[in-house]
Amino acid sequence: MPWIRIDLSEGRSADQKQKTAEAITEAMVKLCGCTPESVSIVFNDVTADNWAFGGKLLSRRD
Repeated sequence: MPWIRIDLSEGRSADQKQKTAEAITEAMVKLCGCTPESVSIVFNDVTADNWAFGGKLLSRRD
């Protein structure tokens, strides 16, 4: 039973997440042989104040 966590910068629409969930589920079924019902996906929307690259918060990058 695969558990998949996807961390994203906030702002993706429900439609984008739905299409992503469908594509990832299809890939897991095809490549790993699991059933669609066994694939669990969690989308974690991360604010720019809670994500940093190269020591700088996304909210403070130029």
